[in-house]
Amino acid sequence: MHPILVTLPFGFPIHSYGVLLGVSIFVGWYISRWFAEKRDGFPTSLTSTLYLVTIGSAIVGARLLYVLTNLERFDSFRQLFMLNQGGLVAYGGFLGGFVGSVIYCRRHRLSILAWADAAVPSLGSGLFFTRIGCLLYGCDYGQPWSGPLAVTFPPGSPCYNEQRIGGLLPEHALRSLPVHPTQLYESAVGLLLLGLTLFVWSRRKRRGEVFIAFTMGYGVLRFLLELLRGDMQRGALLGLSTSQIIAITTFLIAATLWVVLRRIPLAPPVPEAPRSPTPQKRKGKRGR
Repeated sequence: MHPILVTLPFGFPIHSYGVLLGVSIFVGWYISRWFAEKRDGFPTSLTSTLYLVTIGSAIVGARLLYVLTNLERFDSFRQLFMLNQGGLVAYGGFLGGFVGSVIYCRRHRLSILAWADAAVPSLGSGLFFTRIGCLLYGCDYGQPWSGPLAVTFPPGSPCYNEQRIGGLLPEHALRSLPVHPTQLYESAVGLLLLGLTLFVWSRRKRRGEVFIAFTMGYGVLRFLLELLRGDMQRGALLGLSTSQIIAITTFLIAATLWVVLRRIPLAPPVPEAPRSPTPQKRKGKRGR
C-alpha cells in the first residue's frame, strides 16, 4: 500500500491514485480517438472535445454517485472536490460519461452508438489502471479471506479502520485481517473487457455492438465481484449494493438494445462498379 507515490519539495504529495487515473485518461484518449476517427470517420476537430466532455462528465458522475452513497463521510463542501485520494464509483463514471456523450453527440449530429463503440475499449484499460490505484490507496478491498492471494493493510488504511470499527480487530493489531484483493480482480476484469471489445470490434456489423458487449460483460462481472467486496462505502438497497442494482439495470437495457439492433436489417453491400476493359494496344505492322 503506497497512497503517496512521491513527495515533491515543500511537502507537496503526489497520490498514487491520482497518477494512475491520469494514466488511464491519457491512454483512453488515444484508444478512443483511433477507433472514432479511423474506424467510424469522426471528424478530428470534434473527437478531442467529445473525449474531454465524456471524461469530464464521467468524473462528475463517478464523484456524485460516491457522495450520494456516502453522505455521512463529508463534513465540508471542500471535501467534495478532493479527488486525489479516490472516492469515485466506476458505475457513476460510466453513466455520467454516457449522459455527457449523448448531449454532445446530439448537438453536433454524431452517432452516439458509434462513439460508445469507440469509447468502451478505453473503459477496459481505465479499469486496469485505476483499480491498481485503488489497491495502492487501500480502498475497495474485499472480504476476509485466507487464500494464497490475500492481502493485508496497515493501520490508518480504510480496510484497517473499518475492521477496527466493526470489532474484527483487536485494539493494537499491526495489520488488518487478510482480505480478497478485489482491486486486482477488477483490474484483471478491465483487461478481459478490453480484449472482449477488441474482439467484437474485429467482427462488428452494426454500430452499438461493442458498447452492448462491454455493458453486458461488465454488468455480470461487477455483480459477481460485489459479492467479494468488504468495504462499507457502496450503499445498499434490498440486500444489494448500489453497483449491483446498476449492473442488473444496465445489463437488461443493453440486452434490450441488442434485441432491437438484431431486428434492424443489415445494409446490403454496395456493388462494385463494373470495370471497363483495358484497351489493348494495337500492334503496329512492321515493314518488310
